[in-house]
Amino acid sequence: MNEVISILIAAVLGLALGVVGILAFRFSQSRTARLPEVDEPVLPEGAAAVLSVIGRAFVILDDVDGVVRANPASYAYGLVRGHTLVHDELLALVRQVRADGVIAESQYELQRATLGAGQLIVHVRVAPLGDEYILLLADDRTEITRTEAMRNDFVANVSHELKTPVGAISLLAEAISEAADDPQAVLRFSTRMGKESRRLAALVQDIIELSRLQSSDAITHGREFQLAPVIAEAVDRNKLLAEEKGITVSVGGGLTEDLHGDPDLLMTALRNLIDNAIRYSPPNTTVGVGIRQRDGYAQISVTDQGPGISAEDQERVFERFYRVDGARSRQTGGTGLGLSIVKHVLANHGGEVSLWSQPGQGSTFTLRLPMMDEEPAAALEPATDMKKKQAVAAAAEDREGGRR
Repeated sequence: MNEVISILIAAVLGLALGVVGILAFRFSQSRTARLPEVDEPVLPEGAAAVLSVIGRAFVILDDVDGVVRANPASYAYGLVRGHTLVHDELLALVRQVRADGVIAESQYELQRATLGAGQLIVHVRVAPLGDEYILLLADDRTEITRTEAMRNDFVANVSHELKTPVGAISLLAEAISEAADDPQAVLRFSTRMGKESRRLAALVQDIIELSRLQSSDAITHGREFQLAPVIAEAVDRNKLLAEEKGITVSVGGGLTEDLHGDPDLLMTALRNLIDNAIRYSPPNTTVGVGIRQRDGYAQISVTDQGPGISAEDQERVFERFYRVDGARSRQTGGTGLGLSIVKHVLANHGGEVSLWSQPGQGSTFTLRLPMMDEEPAAALEPATDMKKKQAVAAAAEDREGGRR
């Protein structure tokens, strides 16, 4: 009897629990049915296609600053790492646009977050994209900004350098006019005027030469030439200056193979190096010019017996108008553009210029120019062209086979 009662009680409790479960489930379903449906945010139609051809780095961020989509350029610039926008400056601009709903743009100088430290100058435009997203467009302006700065510096430097001889000539002309009754004074002032006018002419010529170098391509428009006549011409151009100081220019070594490029430009570079060596060497000394072939390169070294160049200055001597000793350079008549011209000439020929120097032990400038490849032209034919010709030949053979 007790067992039957226990079974009945258990059945009643089970039924009650089942009814409660059903009621709870129906209550939950009704609550769920009354909740508003929330669609997952999506990009506006066509946005992805436009961004893929826009030609800039782009990053799309969600409402919690997570990176939803980014192209390879944004990773290459170091703007994005994983799903995070790296730079705080960009995050601040994104949040400002999210709060205001107004398109904003600015330019930033950022530290690259990728391997190889360096500064990145980017122009950034940030705009709302749909209801949930923010679009960031970035354009790399590093090279443009650097080039513009170099151009501005060059114009400022040229203006300053031209002002000195022009001002000196003007003052000397006034002095000659006032000293018309003093023949010795007239001779002294006119001699000085001639020196300043020659310096002005040399400076203008170097500026023209440097501008021409920056727009020329010696490799594309060059020709084959022998090095010996080029060096002989460069030495001859400095013969008068060397004789004035009692300096001997000694040429040693030689090269029988031809080089490819612009011999006139190379002569200009060598003339500038020899001119520098003569100007900075003490009187009655020797300037050496050595030629040899090494590792497929023609090497031309110009060695002087001057005061030498410190390690700090060696990094800057190839900059335009940079002078190790400004006062001494003006005394020697240098324009400050000679080594910059040398650097550009070698770059246009696919070569390089290096410097060895120690204070008190003189300096040696070494030019390295690639030798002409002795392989026949057919062996140098690009692989793509060869493949095309092979494919054409194979197609012709197939057609012939079909006719047979």
